[in-house]
Amino acid sequence: MINFEGFSLSQNLKNSLARMNFTVPTPIQISSIPLALEGRDILGSAQTGTGKTAAFSIPLVELLSRSKQGSALILTPTRELANQVIAVIIQLLGRNNPIKAACLIGGESMHKQLGQLKSRPRIIVGTPGRINDHLDRKSLKLSDTGFLVLDETDRMLDMGFGIQIDRILKHLPAKKQTLMFSATLPEEIVRMSAKYLKNPERVSMGATNVPSIKIKQEVIHMQQEQKYPELIKQLQQRTGSILVFVKTKHNSKNLAAKLCKEKFKADALHGNLRQSKRTTVMSAFRNKKFTILVATDIAARGLDVPHIEHVINYDLPQVAEDYIHRMGRTARAGAEGSSLSFITNSDREKWNAIERLLDPTKKKENFSKGRSGSGGFQRDYKNKRRGGGRDRNRGGKPSFGRSRSSEGFRANKPAERSREYKSTDKFRGSAHSEGFKPRNIEGFKENKPREGVEKDYRRKSDREKPKFFSKKSKDFKNRNFNAGNRNKYKNKESFN
Repeated sequence: MINFEGFSLSQNLKNSLARMNFTVPTPIQISSIPLALEGRDILGSAQTGTGKTAAFSIPLVELLSRSKQGSALILTPTRELANQVIAVIIQLLGRNNPIKAACLIGGESMHKQLGQLKSRPRIIVGTPGRINDHLDRKSLKLSDTGFLVLDETDRMLDMGFGIQIDRILKHLPAKKQTLMFSATLPEEIVRMSAKYLKNPERVSMGATNVPSIKIKQEVIHMQQEQKYPELIKQLQQRTGSILVFVKTKHNSKNLAAKLCKEKFKADALHGNLRQSKRTTVMSAFRNKKFTILVATDIAARGLDVPHIEHVINYDLPQVAEDYIHRMGRTARAGAEGSSLSFITNSDREKWNAIERLLDPTKKKENFSKGRSGSGGFQRDYKNKRRGGGRDRNRGGKPSFGRSRSSEGFRANKPAERSREYKSTDKFRGSAHSEGFKPRNIEGFKENKPREGVEKDYRRKSDREKPKFFSKKSKDFKNRNFNAGNRNKYKNKESFN
């Protein structure tokens, strides 16, 4: 049996692994650790929950302990993942280790992080945005960083961190060892590896688009209004810790509050929470102080809570790859788990994309039956029409989505109607149409005064009265006009 004793590790690191109950390395660790110890660049991918964090943390700590110089930088897409990585590294370092580590993430006090940097840590873990903040303040120097780790690289690119990563790399020396790890490796990541890595070793453990075989997957088709009652029913039938994924921050907060009113022990995790609150929520969930965590996709990556038994997709993810990451929050480290997804008529395109990701050979289906009463999923791929049963508001007529034809109106008007309007004289056309005439800057014809007549823009009621009777008159406001002037105007024939 292969164990960590077979690697060329220091005794201090072996003791730390024993305290952490790390006895048998995972396949990704068996393949990556020896290559990293040799100083090779690595492009690694494996399913979620297979130990990628330890795969780069163990050689990182070992290499730094062999020398009194040099430092390491680990970039993560989310704060939660950064906190998780720094926790693993601190355990690997053990007590009384001269090597210090710092975590630099957004949402935390800058003063606190400046205090960490004063101790001259040799291991920096952080998110790209906050790392750049410290580089701009010149409170962080990376000139001696010889070890770089990009964790969950695909997620960082999805979140738009590509430009920030490039800015960070300008502060690193040209000669360095780089490790890129991700649960999925799309073509964009493979192309980017040529930019960041030098003659990398490709380490891949199994298909990245296939969830663990120990996860039981279930799907329920329903109408939108049936989701909450079905969720209550499912929560009552399940035991253990449950992670419920929703699409928006607002929904996570509201759903957690509604579950608490139903006497469930629940809390919410989303991006609008302060970092201290997010840390408190995750700590309470790990310690089993509540059993149901309602979260957005910030919990889809890097969240390592071994006792999560069930994942419920109350809302499907916007990106198909996130479906696999969500399921990866359960069945961690060889345990068993379950995944349940609620599918409504509006989710049919997302679900089809997820099915094609799980099985690339699967073709698009024209009709997929749903649960009884759901109306089913209808799709005409040739005419691009969408169905969803029959709409009662339209007298039982089939209801289709809005027309996306560039020639027609958005409210399902036929294309011929728009051409009919274009042929009339009243239609001005768009700025790109042939008959377009720009508006007259000086005003429309009907708004121009007649030649030789000065336009009076006062209100009609003011124009019909003498000036001092106008409510805007200074004399009227100040009441300074005398009775003689008033009688003089009253006696005029035009005002009799």
